Amino acid sequence: MTAEAGSGRDPAARRDRLRVYQEQLLEKMQAAKNGAGASVGQLGLGIGAARYLVDLAEVDEIVAPPPVTRVPLTQAWYLGLANVRGNLLGVIELDLYLGAAQAAPASTAGATPRLVVFAPKLGLNCGLLAAQVYGLRQAGAMERDGTALRDADGHAWTPLSLAALVQEPRFLNVAR
Repeated sequence: MTAEAGSGRDPAARRDRLRVYQEQLLEKMQAAKNGAGASVGQLGLGIGAARYLVDLAEVDEIVAPPPVTRVPLTQAWYLGLANVRGNLLGVIELDLYLGAAQAAPASTAGATPRLVVFAPKLGLNCGLLAAQVYGLRQAGAMERDGTALRDADGHAWTPLSLAALVQEPRFLNVAR
């Protein structure tokens, strides 16, 4: 093995590590959908300036954000419609929905924004725009800090239920 391959600069080695990571994440998401995910954990997302934990059973997939078509006369937090594998999805900017004056930058240093697609069982073709996906987290290993959780590195995480979100009348009413 060359020093370059060991340092992570080898593009083929990075692709292999990314492929393995994606396969492991897919297996865990499938386990969560099949009910075997009680110990799988949650997906860590960076949205705006906050970090959220989402139950894997509430997520269908994570994709690169496709082009979004604005829909006239909708709320500012409703970014529009996007085509993901032939399905039209509403794209939501969660920090705007939660009351931020303006959306945070779509990506932070080194991060790639992603669209987190809601699971079909939630009954809403929708996705949240996330500035960063932190991967799997174990909420059980975190300390409770008020309504948030704090990990060993001191980061605060807010649990986010997509199932509860799709039940909120304000979330369902995207018209201005």
